[in-house]
Amino acid sequence: MKTQELLPVIVSVIVIVLVAVLEKQSKLVAALTATMPIGATLALWIVYSANDGDIATMQKFNLGLLLGIIPSLAFVITTWIAFRSGVKLGGTLLMGFAVWGIGVAVILAFRRIFGL
Repeated sequence: MKTQELLPVIVSVIVIVLVAVLEKQSKLVAALTATMPIGATLALWIVYSANDGDIATMQKFNLGLLLGIIPSLAFVITTWIAFRSGVKLGGTLLMGFAVWGIGVAVILAFRRIFGL
């Protein structure tokens, strides 16, 4: 397995462990750690390496990252509202992923229609 394939897995495990440890100390710091752009950074590195640094490819991929933030934000907002309403974890995640999926479908439709 190549370093560029193994590194994202290692970093992801480290982040999960950090969140589990930090959660005991500070919910905010744990949440900030969980939302660091490590995944996006690693993805940029992998795509950059795989495409020999082609700028057009990187611009297109980065637009995908930017658009991907929208359904992810909708997921977080939905889960926050669900927890505030007293919904348990299973229902909260189900609602969050449903909203996320709708967001992805909307983005894909806009992409098809407007050529993004």
